[in-house]
Amino acid sequence: MSAKDIDFNNLGFSYIKTDLRYISYWKDGKWDDGQLTEDNVLHISEGSPSLHYGQQSFEGLKAYRCKDGSINLFRPDKNAERMQASCDRLLMPEVPTDVFVEACKQVVKANEAYLPPYGTGGSLYLRPFIIGTGDNIGVNAAREYIFSIFCMPVGPYFKGGMTPHNFVVSSYDRAAPNGTGAAKVGGNYAASLLAGKEARERKFSDAIYLDPATHTLIEEVGAANFFGITEDDEFVTPLSPSILPSITKYSLLYLAEHRLGLKATEGLVPIDGLEQFKEAGACGTAAVITPIGGIQNGDDFHVFYSETEVGPITTKLYDELVGIQYGDVVAPDGWIFKV
Repeated sequence: MSAKDIDFNNLGFSYIKTDLRYISYWKDGKWDDGQLTEDNVLHISEGSPSLHYGQQSFEGLKAYRCKDGSINLFRPDKNAERMQASCDRLLMPEVPTDVFVEACKQVVKANEAYLPPYGTGGSLYLRPFIIGTGDNIGVNAAREYIFSIFCMPVGPYFKGGMTPHNFVVSSYDRAAPNGTGAAKVGGNYAASLLAGKEARERKFSDAIYLDPATHTLIEEVGAANFFGITEDDEFVTPLSPSILPSITKYSLLYLAEHRLGLKATEGLVPIDGLEQFKEAGACGTAAVITPIGGIQNGDDFHVFYSETEVGPITTKLYDELVGIQYGDVVAPDGWIFKV
């Protein structure tokens, strides 16, 4: 699809082929210099460990058009660091932070025509990923790797945008105790597909996952992190070794404390303690902030602020975060990288 044919005011969250993407190959113990390519098809061995054993990792981040026409990348260095941690967990070579950030900038510049204009609410979503490749059949780490970044214009992850959504607690586990829950790897998401399908069949937006060890604590909301606002105006988000360390979550923890004056903590969030929260939401790069209207847990349905209206503190957090991303609010030092 040509950029001129895109309705930027009505974007969803779906794949759109853009002009160029970045690709780099790791062989003989080092990455090559990388390049931009028009080819959106990967050519890999049928024995690639990424295909058989899930040796791969991916990231997600966004570029934003500002009111003055400039372009912001939001905390790409943190995505680089998280991908490095995922690579360490899966025995893959790290991509240095400066290489990662520069590659992101190259992709945004090369596809600037696809960046939604300021005021549309859209952004340019970047998908960096690393896969293990090469001829292999045993359960071993790959000897070759591909690092690539492609992008596409996107709108809201959940249809309806900044409106409350309802979720249902799943009986399935997203990740195992001491497993790969804290790494951004495809296997965690493959494990969530059935739970998400069953949730949507029941007319919920997605599934909520409890801790895999005891099934008593909230961990994640679909592919996003959970947060709640207590009656005492405390911003609380789950702490667990099997939760993905969300860059959006940690940004909100900072903003809640330093911009809104709330107490902000990571801690245990019991599923049977939802009454402590007057507001709740899901947060992540794709979802940004999605207010949670209610949670179905067995036969109990708990409503937070409202099923139809967004709570005032959630609204303030959203406005602060999105304002920073689009350049309308002054960002904390080091959060914005100009393209």
